[in-house]
Amino acid sequence: MNRLGFLIAALLLFAGTGEASQQGQVVLNNWKAADKCAKQAQAAYPDYSAEANAKRDAKLKECLNAGNLTPRQPLAPPPPR
Repeated sequence: MNRLGFLIAALLLFAGTGEASQQGQVVLNNWKAADKCAKQAQAAYPDYSAEANAKRDAKLKECLNAGNLTPRQPLAPPPPR
């Protein structure tokens, strides 16, 4: 019974939504392209060593720059020197 209620609520929720604006479509396409770059970088350097991490980050930056996409922010601040 809960599944049916959830399905009906989901259908009602999405029935009133229209298509995304042109700007929204551009943003979604850019996110998809950036995710594709991240997947390619991860596949190229799957290890989690310091050297592989640096190479993966460089490959990700290169791919994002080639696609004229926004660079990603680092998850953590760089370690002090």
